[in-house]
Amino acid sequence: MLEEALYHMPETEYGYAVDSKTVHLRLRTARADTPRVYVIYGGKYDFWEKRRRKEMAFRCHDRLYNYYDVVLKPEDVRLVYIFEIREGEKRFYYSEDGLTPCYDFTTAFYNAFQIAYLNPCDVHRPVAWMNSACFYQIFVDRFYRGDNRKNDSYINLEWGQLPTPESFAGGDLAGIRMKLPYLEELGVNALYLTPIFKSVSNHKYDIQDYYTVDESFGTNGDFAELVNEAHRCGIRVVIDAVFNHVSERCAQFQDVLKSGRESRYFDWFIIHGDAVDRKSVNYECFSACDYMPKWNTSNPEVQDFLIDIAVHWIKEYHIDGWRLDVSDEVSHAFWRRFRHAVKAADTECVIIGENWHNAVSFLRGDQYDAVMNYAFTKACLDFFAFETLDAEGFANSLNGLLMRNTDTVNNMMLNLLDSHDTHRFFTQVGENVAKLKSALAVLYLFVGAPCVYYGTEIALPGGYDPDCRRTMDWDRAQERGEIWRHINRLAKLKREESALHSPRAKIYSEKNIFYLERGDIRLTIDGDSFSHVIERMG
Repeated sequence: MLEEALYHMPETEYGYAVDSKTVHLRLRTARADTPRVYVIYGGKYDFWEKRRRKEMAFRCHDRLYNYYDVVLKPEDVRLVYIFEIREGEKRFYYSEDGLTPCYDFTTAFYNAFQIAYLNPCDVHRPVAWMNSACFYQIFVDRFYRGDNRKNDSYINLEWGQLPTPESFAGGDLAGIRMKLPYLEELGVNALYLTPIFKSVSNHKYDIQDYYTVDESFGTNGDFAELVNEAHRCGIRVVIDAVFNHVSERCAQFQDVLKSGRESRYFDWFIIHGDAVDRKSVNYECFSACDYMPKWNTSNPEVQDFLIDIAVHWIKEYHIDGWRLDVSDEVSHAFWRRFRHAVKAADTECVIIGENWHNAVSFLRGDQYDAVMNYAFTKACLDFFAFETLDAEGFANSLNGLLMRNTDTVNNMMLNLLDSHDTHRFFTQVGENVAKLKSALAVLYLFVGAPCVYYGTEIALPGGYDPDCRRTMDWDRAQERGEIWRHINRLAKLKREESALHSPRAKIYSEKNIFYLERGDIRLTIDGDSFSHVIERMG
């Protein structure tokens, strides 16, 4: 038994409450160690005399570790426990003291693991509709123009031409509303829209006014109509929140430019000095973009301002969620307040962070519900595009990702192959249709919510930004081609199969064949040809 590989920590992804009466426990061992594992548990004040034992099941393995888990329904809301590990005739115990050959239950109050109290308000409550969500991401300017009466003097890109960073194609909210029947037919039941608010850019990530829809996209009334019609079609609407930074044109930053430290908004930004120096850029901003100053989200007044915006769009327009741009650079304190306000407005409003890296510190149930799962994207690229992983490596990678977080979080992860911030996946795999279809099968059958970037259903190619933001080809979309039909079938499976709504998956490989099983559904991918089969297991 390799003691250094053993790991458990209460009130993390290794030990957490699912509800006020249910606890999930997880234990990690070395990959080479395959013991029988039991949890010995009981109440905090009578553990030594009234304890129970339950065997833990092997859950999965990644490259280095095995994982065991168990679901407990303790009688006492104050849970105390240790692990018993058996290797043949040998027996060990694992507690806060580490691995020991024996254990004194009469002094367990010193060193047993515990979840001191199952407080209901500390439980990460899942957003129920995410279980069967099939997302479709839309970059609004490039999807479809529905309003032919608007002032189109801003449009400088002919539909179908390759975009530049300054291109405007004319897509709008009316266009999305007109294409709702198409999206419903495809199997979409949730939309993720890039920012819709007033901004001078085509992407709208430099917002000038958070309360007003950009005129190139329509009006606030157009957005209300879109949401209402989407809901009638059974489609949820999640919109983009840019709360890390703002446009230099916003009223608050303009006042700081004018009045320096005398401005009431001076501390709303992070400025090094007594006035903004545009030449030296003595203020924090997004990346190296001096036209996007960063909000000081440690400031309670800024927190109030941004939270009011979030609640406004929930209450007035009934949106179903917020996707949080550059969310890992925003203070934890802000996101905790943000979550409290959002969930008070609508408990079913999902909160999805844009964290490209391990986001476990944001996913304890007090901040986000999930993140855009770019780690999943990278694993798929490594297997299908770069071929740096074989079938075993891919299985290990996906299992490792599931063990990063709680099952509650995993079931709400926004899984994606590409987005407006990446190369198109179809281009990354060399426009190999078999690879794209197999990757889409993994996307829809993996734990969490699949998100397809607009145009994927017609195998739209594209390199890095701005090439990944081409206009939608509606002539090809009307053909309902091979990829379109494939996504349609996968979406039907995701929506209707209860096994695909649970956080459980069996992922493994044999002889460079990748397997993903959910209930009686099995996906098989040949690691050499990248062809796939989805079948029922008899």
